[in-house]
Amino acid sequence: MEKKFEKFTFGKRLDSMLNVDFRRMFTIPFFYILVGIAFVVPILILVMTTMMDGAVSVDPNGNQTVMEGFDFVWQILGSVSSTGQDSVGAMSMDLVSMCNINMLYFAVAVLVCVFVADDFRSGYAKNLFTVRSKKTDYVISKTLVTFVGGAIMILAFVVGALIGGGVSGLSFEMQGFNWANILACVISKMLLVSIFVAIYLLMSVIAKQKLWLSILLSLAVGMLLFNVAPMVSPLDANAIHIILSLVGGTALCVGLGAISNLILKKTSLV
Repeated sequence: MEKKFEKFTFGKRLDSMLNVDFRRMFTIPFFYILVGIAFVVPILILVMTTMMDGAVSVDPNGNQTVMEGFDFVWQILGSVSSTGQDSVGAMSMDLVSMCNINMLYFAVAVLVCVFVADDFRSGYAKNLFTVRSKKTDYVISKTLVTFVGGAIMILAFVVGALIGGGVSGLSFEMQGFNWANILACVISKMLLVSIFVAIYLLMSVIAKQKLWLSILLSLAVGMLLFNVAPMVSPLDANAIHIILSLVGGTALCVGLGAISNLILKKTSLV
């Protein structure tokens, strides 16, 4: 009787790699540390800035600086685009505009870089490509898995912000937006994770096992698109912002993913 060997198709290869990568991410303590940080940070920010709101500091020259905290809880997620605050807030360096959910996009860089660097330092990537998987499968799997990880960090931050707002006694008042807008804002920010994941993955395959270099490159390049986040995902976000985030993220994932795949094919895996 003739034996028929089942063909290992693209779908089966990708499914196998996704299962391995998701299992790895959800079993390593480092991922939960990042999620925990994403949860705790907004609580600390809201509580501490509320306590210090209105405090006056005087420098040696006698100049006074008044500490300004958040006016309401939702401000830690962004600002209302119709007021023009997003474009200003994106460029200013005040505490409120800097200490918000957009900081997490840089934390995602650590997740992606550590995840990829571990593959190359352990020899897992070289063995993987030698045995069965193709580099395209690797890029797609890492993009999807780290995107999910980044989205979970965004959700953890939102939950932490709600708890922090309750603990600090800040107002949950909504002016110029509603619950539907907040939901669209959070969804947009989660979709924007894909843009940064694509960038960080490209930097990671360039640096390979050199974690320090991949993080440095990721942070440097990520800064170039950092100002896009508050503009595309304001507090008064709607379906248009969700579509823009989805289309932009998909386009960059495909484009930068193709470049990442090319780099893996043309360079040494060690």
